[in-house]
Amino acid sequence: MSEAHSSGARATKYVFVTGGVVSSIGKGVVAASTGLLLEARGLKIAIMKLDPYINVDPGTMNPFEHGEVFVTDDGAETDLDLGHYERFTQSYLSQKSNITTGGIYNAVIQKERRGEYLGKTVQVIPHITDEIKSRIRMLTAESEEPIDIAIIEIGGTVGDIESLPFLEALRQFRLDVGPPNCCFIHVTLVPYIEAAGELKTKPTQHSVRALRDIGIQPHIIVCRTGPHTLAQDQRRKVGLFCDVPENCIICAEDVSPLYAVPMHLKEQDIDLTILQLLGITPPPSDTSAWEAMVERLKNPKDTVRIAAVGKYIEHDDAYKSINEAFVHAGIRNECKAKITWVDSEKISSDADAAAMLGEFDGILVGPGFGTRGIEGKIRAAKYARTNNVPYFGICLGMQIAVIEFARHVAGIADAHSTEIDPQTPAPVISLLSEQRGVQDLGGTMRLGAYRCELEPGTKAREAYGEDVVYERHRHRYEFNNDYLEALEQAGLVVSGTHPKGGHRLVEIVELKNHPWYCASQFHPEFKSKPLHPQPLFTAFVKHALERKRGAL
Repeated sequence: MSEAHSSGARATKYVFVTGGVVSSIGKGVVAASTGLLLEARGLKIAIMKLDPYINVDPGTMNPFEHGEVFVTDDGAETDLDLGHYERFTQSYLSQKSNITTGGIYNAVIQKERRGEYLGKTVQVIPHITDEIKSRIRMLTAESEEPIDIAIIEIGGTVGDIESLPFLEALRQFRLDVGPPNCCFIHVTLVPYIEAAGELKTKPTQHSVRALRDIGIQPHIIVCRTGPHTLAQDQRRKVGLFCDVPENCIICAEDVSPLYAVPMHLKEQDIDLTILQLLGITPPPSDTSAWEAMVERLKNPKDTVRIAAVGKYIEHDDAYKSINEAFVHAGIRNECKAKITWVDSEKISSDADAAAMLGEFDGILVGPGFGTRGIEGKIRAAKYARTNNVPYFGICLGMQIAVIEFARHVAGIADAHSTEIDPQTPAPVISLLSEQRGVQDLGGTMRLGAYRCELEPGTKAREAYGEDVVYERHRHRYEFNNDYLEALEQAGLVVSGTHPKGGHRLVEIVELKNHPWYCASQFHPEFKSKPLHPQPLFTAFVKHALERKRGAL
């Protein structure tokens, strides 16, 4: 139990994070950093994201449109900001941690159909706003430990039509729980105008005015200023026009690396200010482990070059968790894992693979859907296998490794996946049994954490250092056990399986006579944290570094 509850139960306090002027302003990182700083003081937090879009969840959204879909242990397909929350904090995230307009309206409509509103006219106020408020309460209602502070980020930008029901719900919520139990943080842009040679605070003033028109007065304003620092007179000006004390104006200039952001906010006492506003006596803070990690990140002893072969390479957020997992693995190996994204559609021959991948110390083939670029990924896996280059496959990357091995080692020339070729005569990868007949796309894949049992003496078992692990999944297709015996006889090692009924689902495959060639059906990147790097990523980077140094 946290220190805040040691003297008796107390109602949860709430911190709401809104954004203004432009989208992608950094609300998620501010929310996650705030959570980290509060946890460093021994407080128990919960954290969630309210998204204004009408999709029920991001599960069917194009990665170019939305970025990656982050998956929780209980199988929720969520916004990528939840990845920031998990990497920065110890808060347990679940289906309750990401709510959308689509989810809210869907729930209200279902209640109306069941007659729960007793024939009343169903309206935005109070029915939609009541549903939003109930979801906020649900975040903490069933927690095993009392929650000291719940942090709720509201997606979008103040002034958007889509955000209005959420902001109205927050205005009401503040009255419901009492003003001393709520704190509003507004993250906004203070642009630098080159022609004038100065930062301009007017957009922030207008953004706060729009928020106040809705009935919400921010307590803290976080000003994103790019590479520039907000001067004292500019802080004073923002505070004066926005009716916020000067010490509650936080400057958030660009900070590198990303994991240094919490310390930058701590230097400006954002955590102390929040606790004072909420009437909580601040317990001592200990961020020493995080600070030591950031120092290691800033001072790598070496660099390792990783080719990440994929098809969403134009949109960095499409593989956000993978990028971050490599950062974490680099920290553990005291090196910088330099990722270069390689377009699989351009690998049209074995010669292309050699030319495009020959300079790298390791090769990753990551997750994806659809037929585009598949043959290029197969050639990349073949190049890694035949040239003893460390290879790491994730989800589709594991299926690619199986197809390549079946074709070129086991002699199954027509081997393929039924996702790519439904009529293939050799479906070494096929649809999961529970997926047959499924029509809806949203929320119907194999999702969430599943048990994986590791085989002794394998690279996977060595990496994890334990016999059983639980990793998160997001896929519809799997290794076809009809081909298991043939592929194992040809030399494929199945090093991790999930027990299901009378058989075992293949979770990890690897090669015996290869420095490090390992691929998982699950998504290990989702559970990686900077203080707790994911074991497979750590082992992959370690062996890539050894190859660079000539040890392999």
